[in-house]
Amino acid sequence: MDTIFDPNRPQPAAPAGDAAIIKDSDSKSFMKDVVEASRQVPVLVDFWATWCGPCKQLTPALEKVVTAAQGRVRLVKIDIDQNRALVQQLSQMGLPLQSVPTVVAFWQGQIADLFQGALPESELKKFIENLLKLAGGQMPSADLLGEAKAAIEAGDHQGALELYAALAQQEPENAEAMAGLARCLMALGEEEQALAVLDSVPEKIRAHAEITSVRSALELAAEGRKARERTAEFERRLAADPDDHQARIDLAVALNAAEQRNEAAAALLEAIRRDRAWNEEAARKQLLKFFEAWGPMDPATVKARRGLSTLLFR
Repeated sequence: MDTIFDPNRPQPAAPAGDAAIIKDSDSKSFMKDVVEASRQVPVLVDFWATWCGPCKQLTPALEKVVTAAQGRVRLVKIDIDQNRALVQQLSQMGLPLQSVPTVVAFWQGQIADLFQGALPESELKKFIENLLKLAGGQMPSADLLGEAKAAIEAGDHQGALELYAALAQQEPENAEAMAGLARCLMALGEEEQALAVLDSVPEKIRAHAEITSVRSALELAAEGRKARERTAEFERRLAADPDDHQARIDLAVALNAAEQRNEAAAALLEAIRRDRAWNEEAARKQLLKFFEAWGPMDPATVKARRGLSTLLFR
């Protein structure tokens, strides 16, 4: 399968003109560009200055997140030194424009929210997501995630793969998109490429639960293929010695590879019941790895976690 995710591929630019997603404005155009425009879509106003160091950090990140919203929110930039009368007027309304950068969100002609200082990109995204939620919308990424999950539920892993790939292209730091892409590749038998996707994720999301879950699933799949070939052997060993804990753990790995999750968990719970401390709690640790790979809301996880709790706290 050809590589479908390239983090270096350029993204489309914002449109120009009166409906531009990002534009500079001034005192004369403020009512049209901000107040009136906010009756259609939320508008962020970035109050900045050429001498402001944090502004130079904030503006590019803010433009990136606004562009990713694909027109569902707009950004208007106001140079405070070139628009002193406007700044004074807004300050009289209670806006804290004495220091920059200050970003004020407008919706339906009214001030909806604001923040000061150079926030990291992740916080900017949350700010805009909350603003869109207030306006009854959401980021395009949320639409793509919803479509991808629906495709998986319908058994269309190829369709989901393309949706996750499109989102990962736009947002390489979106852990759900990267993990979804890897899971679809796994489902399509492309485990090497799935691992390559996980190895390519940015450092800041490598410890994200979605990413570690897929990595555990890949490891379990590899271990499971080997274990499945020896399922009969493990069963014979257990028949001869019910306290052969290693055989029971290996059998659980084989059962998991055969998509028999409840049976795999039951085998490990039995091992824990017989000797919780054996081999530095190997059975419990294996069960936790299953939980990580399956996800916290998987029915098998929920059921087995209750069983584990009963054993540990009886």
